[in-house]
Amino acid sequence: MSEQERENGAYGDDLGPLGAESVQRMRAGLRQIQELHGRMGRLLDAFLAISSELELNQALHTIVEVSAHLVDARYGALGVLDEHGEFTDLVTYGVADDVADEIGRMPTAHGLLAELVSRRRPMRVDDVTTHPAFRGYPTGHPVMRTLLGVPVMVRGTAYGNMYFADKRGGGPFTDDDEHLIAALASAAGVAIENARLYERLRRAAETFQRSLLPHLPDMRGLRACARYRPSSAVPPIGGDWYDVVMLPDGVACLVVGDVMGHDVRSAVVMSQISNMLRVIAWEQCSPPSRILDRLDEVLHALHGGPMATVLLARLEEHGDREWLLRWSSAGHPPPLLVTEDGTASYLRTDGGHPLGVAPELSRPDHAQVLPARSTLLFYTDGLVEQPGEGIGAGMDDLAAAASALRHLPLEEMADRLLAHRGDRFCDDVALLALRLDEPASLRS
Repeated sequence: MSEQERENGAYGDDLGPLGAESVQRMRAGLRQIQELHGRMGRLLDAFLAISSELELNQALHTIVEVSAHLVDARYGALGVLDEHGEFTDLVTYGVADDVADEIGRMPTAHGLLAELVSRRRPMRVDDVTTHPAFRGYPTGHPVMRTLLGVPVMVRGTAYGNMYFADKRGGGPFTDDDEHLIAALASAAGVAIENARLYERLRRAAETFQRSLLPHLPDMRGLRACARYRPSSAVPPIGGDWYDVVMLPDGVACLVVGDVMGHDVRSAVVMSQISNMLRVIAWEQCSPPSRILDRLDEVLHALHGGPMATVLLARLEEHGDREWLLRWSSAGHPPPLLVTEDGTASYLRTDGGHPLGVAPELSRPDHAQVLPARSTLLFYTDGLVEQPGEGIGAGMDDLAAAASALRHLPLEEMADRLLAHRGDRFCDDVALLALRLDEPASLRS
């Protein structure tokens, strides 16, 4: 017996009360189950794709795109609302960029959108143009017929709404479509809420971190600026710091350091080390290596020897047109010197061992004469390290950028040096930049 004969019910009598019509209904039901299973599989794939996205904007684009595919919609959009119910962002699907540019504004909570926002429950419209709340389309907006809209809610708070228009296969949206979009709207709400919570955490952590960092003093003939950028990771707080202390003998003591770890504890330890270092440097006015060695001893005695790298230097006038830099390093990256003619070179020496390793071992001191009108940079490794890239390549990149930017005012140069590494940092960054003017004897 052929398959066609079976489908036509050739054995209807043998099937008893079911009959050929019942067989057809069973087949249709099986097809619906198979289609539903496929859609559920695609929904699961969509959730996995969304959860893998770290950037909110990309996650929202993924949600809109997969939602439109699941319900076979020609157009889709996700509008993000602020706490006052106004749209702050709009992610679209199926609308060309030039069309979006022509429309040129955020949607307003009027008409059908107002009803969707205020109702806070799904809404299906088979003919948009006949709905009592329809107010027409903006200039350039595609003409749409059917609409499926669902609110984006998390624990009773409205974060926005999702709406889709015009099924490619024709016909109205169904109950199954509504359930799928509602599930994905929940994912969108969680993504938006998490992004807002992260932003609040980032701002609070950065404010706390900056409160631990000092204001730069008047450095008597030296122009200086400092920058701090938190890591893009959570929590956005760490143990990087900078400091400048004017010592009793009139010499500037320059410090940049990095406590091991990336959490609140690291920031607290950083504050302890920074304050302790200030006291020791002020009291002793001794060579940098002796200050670091004494700091290491005290930290071991009082705090168990936390791990950190530090570069400490004294910078003072030397002769008519020069400055003298004396420094010692506890495992920290070397300073970068950029001369007036654009030559960029690292002051590479024995880096010494980090704090917290062996307090009984001493560290060497180093000295170099620096020409006036040079720029001197102290930094932490977050400025020269990137995932998948060796620190050597990052240091070469920093040297090239500093050379190219040397003619800029110091504040602008510091900002540009941070910007050239991009918007995201895998570690927090402290940068202390100094412009070596002519010594005071020549300015008087």
